Amino acid sequence: MLVSLIVTTYNRPDALAAVLAGLLAQDDRGFEVLVADDGSRDETRELVERVAGGAPLPIAHVWQEDRGFRAGAARNRAVAQAAGEYLLFLDGDCVPRPDFVAQHRRLAERGWMVAGNRILLSQSFTREVLQGMLPIHAWPLSQWREARRSGAINRKLPLRSLPLGPLRKIGGRSWQRVRTCNLGVWASDFRAVNGFDESFEGWGFEDSDLAVRLLNLGVRRKYGAFATGVLHLWHREHDRTREGENWKLLQQRISDGRTQAVRGLAQAA
Repeated sequence: MLVSLIVTTYNRPDALAAVLAGLLAQDDRGFEVLVADDGSRDETRELVERVAGGAPLPIAHVWQEDRGFRAGAARNRAVAQAAGEYLLFLDGDCVPRPDFVAQHRRLAERGWMVAGNRILLSQSFTREVLQGMLPIHAWPLSQWREARRSGAINRKLPLRSLPLGPLRKIGGRSWQRVRTCNLGVWASDFRAVNGFDESFEGWGFEDSDLAVRLLNLGVRRKYGAFATGVLHLWHREHDRTREGENWKLLQQRISDGRTQAVRGLAQAA
């Protein structure tokens, strides 16, 4: 099964470089990478082309014009070019550990999406990581224990891998905690709901809307924590001007049982 890994980015090539380094170090190499670029300057394209030139797996750069925060649209455009049977969504500031793809592949199951979690890095530690190009994707648990003691990360427990079995399916009808910084979805399910709804403009809840529509379709949520945790580099908060309007739209989707995006993947292809 080919996995298409969609990495969303915007004008942060140093963080994206750390994410790509983590992807190139994966134990499982049965995947392609599509960088969903929400309008970055040339530095990002140049980075992707440079990394792709020496990579042992396909890496593509899918760019759209910068017209404000349109992460859903960027992801739709990347998926429109994806060849994989299974989609993994990852943010361009979330560094995967070497077993990220392998763990998602293990948890992939028809009729389910897999929602992973993240460990937050502090501002000062993020600066140290990026300036020193530290290979945090390969750090052993002992180094993360020290990082937690120093306050460099907010928690370390999600870095452990636990065989939760049936417990992963508890709360399978809940959309909460589904974030596209770490999410696995079957490509057929994603297409069946017409992808991300680009009616959500600006920051806020476009990933929750996707989860709600997938649940309305009959897809359930599987808990990917203690298996797929990623390392989230610090960043300033996005402009949340549209948060209130997007929240109202999400509530409408929850109540009306809709499955199809109004303006989504079909329009991006």
